[in-house]
Amino acid sequence: MVGPKTKQFRSSLDERRLTKILATIGPVSSSYESILELIKSGVNGFRLNFSHGTHEEKGQQIKWAREAASELGVHVAIVQDLQGPKIRLGDFEGTFEVKKGQTIALEHNADFAESGHLPTQFDLSTKVQRGERVMLFDGRVVCHVSAIKDKVVYVEAQNNGILIKRKGINLPDTDFGGDVITAKDRADLVWGASQDIDYVALSFVQSANDIKKLKQLLSTINFNAKVIAKIETKAAIDNIDEIVRASDVVMIARGDLAVETNAESIPVLQRKIIGLGRNYATPTIVATQMLISMTEEMEPSRAEVSDVATAVIVGADCLMLSDETATGNYPLEAVKTMQRIINYTENHSPLSVTFNTDEPSNRTIRNAIAEAIIKLTQTVEAEAIVAETKTGATAISIAARRANIPLLAVTNLEKTAQQLAIVYGVDSYIRPATDKAAVKLTDYLRNTRVFKKGDIIVMVSGQQPGVVGTTDTIKVRMLD
Repeated sequence: MVGPKTKQFRSSLDERRLTKILATIGPVSSSYESILELIKSGVNGFRLNFSHGTHEEKGQQIKWAREAASELGVHVAIVQDLQGPKIRLGDFEGTFEVKKGQTIALEHNADFAESGHLPTQFDLSTKVQRGERVMLFDGRVVCHVSAIKDKVVYVEAQNNGILIKRKGINLPDTDFGGDVITAKDRADLVWGASQDIDYVALSFVQSANDIKKLKQLLSTINFNAKVIAKIETKAAIDNIDEIVRASDVVMIARGDLAVETNAESIPVLQRKIIGLGRNYATPTIVATQMLISMTEEMEPSRAEVSDVATAVIVGADCLMLSDETATGNYPLEAVKTMQRIINYTENHSPLSVTFNTDEPSNRTIRNAIAEAIIKLTQTVEAEAIVAETKTGATAISIAARRANIPLLAVTNLEKTAQQLAIVYGVDSYIRPATDKAAVKLTDYLRNTRVFKKGDIIVMVSGQQPGVVGTTDTIKVRMLD
């Protein structure tokens, strides 16, 4: 019987943190002891960045995460973040000074010393077209494509600047034509299919078709993971509604997104995407530079505190730390700080959620049950919701309504419990698939004094335990 340890992590139902934390494992956190301490500090899931490291290193990190979670009696999600098309400058010596109006030649794997062409790690000539923007050094030098000849892309600089090796290139106007899963990604996925991975994050998503292609590939190689769409391109924003519908989770990757759109648009886009996620019951992750100053300092900036709090207030399921826990000087402090901000914000600024119930795609039995549950919990002043779920869909649908009371998911699948670890407000328990799983869990929590006499619990289940899509029953129980 597996579930969160009630005394160690929850002294009472009122102290639960609803918004989850995802941390990136990197050089400073790549040990069993570090991962154990990160979970103790509040981490609910780990991101493995496949732009760096080897399969052997990633396999060891997965093993450590599972062992640490088991020792602490909790579930954590593990995310395989694919590199995607590596659109960066290549290697060259020194710095390259750019003047406004200057023509720059970009060539895949060029020898700069010999040709004078700046090398790129991706063949831009197969994708870009004349007139499109090419943003060099993460947007610090803006260029327009003036010509493409013999696989060399000629761009005209729109401002002065300096370029150095291996810096990022953004192509906000370029259509990749669904070709965002690279040969490296495919090799990483084949390896990942043999590992205990819960989510695959797809980089540079441009349309829902990218998500569908990845899901088809996962099915072909028997990889039982859900898909996270990383929203980091202008094309993704243009197609955001269909992407949110097609994805299992969406990640707002604000670094590249700010370059591809405009920095001032990010707060508005973030709110829009989180709203769509809630409306379509697609969990959302806010990522990039949330507490970036804590890579060097023990305290965050006031702006960062506000940024984290804002993401909580507008209803994100999960907040992600990148460099803070991968390469920073204070990984544990960053997690503890994020947890304190989340706790304070949730306790002092309750989330209010509205839904477009007239949307045809929302008129499903599962959504109708979720709506009924929320109204019922408010009417009877329930202490908690206990939901039986096979795939996690029922729990996610309820969580999207943000009941702001404990949502306990009962499943017979460890994979489902792990995937739900980064979904808003959900605690998961693994129990056999029986027609009384929710009742038995409620009894267990009453016996362990998590619940008390007189508590009202709303339970949701199905007449065919363990069968996907059969949730159809709501019960109200007062504990004696």
